Amino acid sequence: MSTLRFARLIEELPATVPFVGPENLERSSGRTFLSRIGANENVFGPSSNVLEEIDRFKGTSWQYGDPELLELRSAISDLLGVDIDEIVVGEGIDALLGYVCHLFIDPGDTVITSDGSYPTFNFHAKGHGGQIHSISYVSDHVDLKSLAESASIKDPKLIYLANPDNPMGTSWDSEDIDEFVSGISERSLILLDEAYGEFAGDGVLPAINTSLTNLIRFRTFSKAYGLAGLRIGYAIGHRDLIREFEKIRNHFGVGKLSQVAALAAIKDQGHITHTLRLVEESKARIYRIAADNGLRVIQSDTNFVTIDCGYDGDYARQVLESLIRMRVFVRMPAVAPLDRCIRVTCGTNSDLDLFAQSLPIALAEAGE
Repeated sequence: MSTLRFARLIEELPATVPFVGPENLERSSGRTFLSRIGANENVFGPSSNVLEEIDRFKGTSWQYGDPELLELRSAISDLLGVDIDEIVVGEGIDALLGYVCHLFIDPGDTVITSDGSYPTFNFHAKGHGGQIHSISYVSDHVDLKSLAESASIKDPKLIYLANPDNPMGTSWDSEDIDEFVSGISERSLILLDEAYGEFAGDGVLPAINTSLTNLIRFRTFSKAYGLAGLRIGYAIGHRDLIREFEKIRNHFGVGKLSQVAALAAIKDQGHITHTLRLVEESKARIYRIAADNGLRVIQSDTNFVTIDCGYDGDYARQVLESLIRMRVFVRMPAVAPLDRCIRVTCGTNSDLDLFAQSLPIALAEAGE
């Protein structure tokens, strides 16, 4: 038996991964997926300019990245019209959520989120001893009213909210978000996750206001920019809040090539326009596939579509498992009643051809 003395909190935590990756499923089955449309990756990939820059700089991979990420933060500043000291860059939103939990949570502190929302926030909050209070969805939307009411009672350190939402793909209008933010005590920090913001329609993302001291907004290069494999995202907030990250962030966490790629990506907004068109075409086809099989979709402001399988979580899980056996990787929400659905990432024509072929078989098998 080891005599190593782990922190008491760590001894109480399970050794777990928030997601079961497609690689894990492939290793278990001994077969690779033919259609990888479950992780909300951008299957259409990054800009050709990004690939050219990576190729041009690959010989510098022996170098550490700039710990201040000055060029990239300057480009984000120009794009969004915020000051450079109101931006922090990290190894994806996941890492930035971890840093926020490190900055704010003492063991026993309350945090509020939605039941079934993005699990990595819970992973980090629990890892720092946070007590999670979860609010149920209403009509497949995050329940802003109940989140606010709970916050007024429980005085949480942190409130997590994704808009557009994962896993349901729904969103609130910017006016609703602004009203929610204005009603929260300045003692509580609102974590507004906008990972899917580029895919949202007009009127979803509020205007950026970095004068608010209790709001931090997260964005990523993993989704619309197609750089999930390079792990890079950023947060925007009041300069005093952003300065606190310098105390604890991994200053060399974002590598040289990740910085090169993100800088090239943000300079090619034409590629984003092209990607958004492909995503809309793919979503429209997923809507049709669902309708052809008598299923209802939840209208999406993201790069995925959540499909209501019409019964309970056990039935949807059978559908998902059948699709996986047919080498189609999709996912599903984790909690009831959201788990009556499966979640399908926008894919290429060949991805969706296989999905369209496999879905009726999966539904038939689930109904047996």
